[in-house]
Amino acid sequence: MDAPTTTSGEYDTSDGGGWFASHPSSSPPPRGGDQETHAGAPAPPHVPERRTMPAPGAASADAARIRRTMAEIGPVADKVTSYFYALLFVRHPELRPLFPAAMDVQRDRLLKALLIAAEHLDNTAVLVDYLKNLGRGHRKYGTHAAHYPAVGECLIGALSQYAADWNRETEAAWVRAYTTISQVMIDAAAADELRAPAWWQAEVVTHDLRTPDVAVVTVRPDQPYPFLAGQYTSVETPWWPRVWRHYSFASAPRSDGLLTFHVKAVTAGWVSRALVHRARPGDVIRLGPPTGSMTVDHTTDSGMLCLGGGTGIAPIKALVEDVAERGARRQVEVFYGARTDHDLYDIDTLLGLQQGNPWLSVRAVTDQQARLRLPDAIRVYGPWKEFDAYLSGPPGMIRSGVHALRDIGIPPGRIRHDSVEELLLAGD
Repeated sequence: MDAPTTTSGEYDTSDGGGWFASHPSSSPPPRGGDQETHAGAPAPPHVPERRTMPAPGAASADAARIRRTMAEIGPVADKVTSYFYALLFVRHPELRPLFPAAMDVQRDRLLKALLIAAEHLDNTAVLVDYLKNLGRGHRKYGTHAAHYPAVGECLIGALSQYAADWNRETEAAWVRAYTTISQVMIDAAAADELRAPAWWQAEVVTHDLRTPDVAVVTVRPDQPYPFLAGQYTSVETPWWPRVWRHYSFASAPRSDGLLTFHVKAVTAGWVSRALVHRARPGDVIRLGPPTGSMTVDHTTDSGMLCLGGGTGIAPIKALVEDVAERGARRQVEVFYGARTDHDLYDIDTLLGLQQGNPWLSVRAVTDQQARLRLPDAIRVYGPWKEFDAYLSGPPGMIRSGVHALRDIGIPPGRIRHDSVEELLLAGD
């Protein structure tokens, strides 16, 4: 499915060319050396040297200014993003090839990523984790440390053009924030470069069209691809270069090294429609690094309550396989939601797993036949207070699922899913 952040579909945190601005670090310069701004362009704001995360008090003051700016530009967000990309491509045309040919979807992603970062400026742990993933993920675009100053210069230039209350203090707050943001991303990318490639080539070995718009695609990576059940990756097809979408792994790691994805073709979905309707065995796609935190905690034997909607069932199946392979006998309850019986394209696989594992229970919930939809159907069963909960599916289902799980007494710390905000960055 179009993945999240823990689901299995096309989602995008930064994929497709999302950027955060900043300054170079001690990392090696890219091939070709640092780029210069065009003559006549306004001088970029001064960017101080490497900084650590600011103290809580300072962070709050800067966060207030940054959030005020974001609120001011909200009504003219389209103009801000258009102005930013115009500045970037005019001043730094050498960066244009790093972005998709069609920028219609990309324009929205920049502002959404900014909103996510602004929202968590005072939450260092969340922000740093988010930025590290962005930094690692940006390697597949060909991003280098020396590219960041140009992006920061143009982003601050665009914000200053449209923010109503822009002053020296506000600019200084943005510079401090982006200095920190960029350094976290640069350091994460540099560390990742020492242990993993920027991307993997993967050959399609099977293509199983389960419904007219859902395909199960299995690929063979060109080198070992380490991941955990419940994680996801980004995918680029040869038909849409530089356009990446997120998909969850539909199985636990296999001894033969093969990877499987569930893909639903969505309206205007470039990557999803190519994978469902165009890809065939022998085609080669590219994979980004694995990411995601919806993984099994094997240090506990607590029961697992798993909710999968649509192709969001893919990582849920991977979690079940992970438990089975560990030889655990913890109780696992799976609720598989779909609109119709026909959309339960993987129900036979799950029922087969249930037949061979008495600790597993699988329930299908369809909109057509049930009075209650997923996730509200879980209220009929239970109790679930001692269970760890896992959710995967569309953003709306994740939100309503979290609400329902909290309402029936499952503590927030035992509810696992990947960021809903990241799901909303999906292009198709």
